[in-house]
Amino acid sequence: MGLLSSVRQLLGITAERTATQGADPDGLFEMSTATLTMEANLGFVPTGEAALCFGDVDSTAFRDAVEEVREILTVGESGTVSEFGEDEYGYQWIVLRAEEFEELVTGIHFTSDTLIERQYGSRLQAAVFPFEASERASLPSGDLAYWIYSFRRGEFYPFVPDGAQSRDRSTELKLASVLDGELTVEDDREYWYPLWPDTPGGRPWE
Repeated sequence: MGLLSSVRQLLGITAERTATQGADPDGLFEMSTATLTMEANLGFVPTGEAALCFGDVDSTAFRDAVEEVREILTVGESGTVSEFGEDEYGYQWIVLRAEEFEELVTGIHFTSDTLIERQYGSRLQAAVFPFEASERASLPSGDLAYWIYSFRRGEFYPFVPDGAQSRDRSTELKLASVLDGELTVEDDREYWYPLWPDTPGGRPWE
C-alpha cells in the first residue's frame, strides 16, 4: 500500500505540473508597465480593482491554502482590500481593491503563486484587470475593457463587453495591436474566452 500510495502521489504531481506548465504567475508583472500605455496611448484608466478566478476543490488542504491567502492579504500593510466570493457557476473569486495598480498586480501574483506552490495551479483560471474608458478612449466614457491573463495559456488577451452577450471585437483588436510587445498576447483568438458580467457595466465576479 505504501508503494502504491507513493506512485499515485507521483502521478498526481506529474499531472499537476503538466496541467500548469503555462501557469507562470511572473507573467502578470507585464501589466505593471502595460497600464501606462493603456492610459497614455489609449485613454483607458485602471478601475482600482483586479480579480483572480479559480476552480474549487473539495479538500481540507485546499481550504487551508485559500485561508492562508486570506490571512496574509488581511494583515498586509499595503492598503489593499480583499473580498472572497463564489459565482453562480461555482468558481471562486478573490477580488482586490487598491489605489496603486502595482499593489493589485503584486497581490494577484502572490495569491496565484501560493496556490501553485500548494499544487493547486491547475485550478487557476484567469486573472482579470478591468480598465475604464476616459474621454480620450474609443469607447464611451465609463465603459469597461478587460485584460485577462489565462493561466492555462500563460498569455493575455483583451475582452471588451458591448451590451448583453456581445463584444466589441474592433476595440479588442486595437488593444491587442497596441499592447503586443508589452504584454504576451494570445495569438489564437479562439482562446479569447469571454467572462460575461451578469449585467451590462457590471463585473464578471459580481
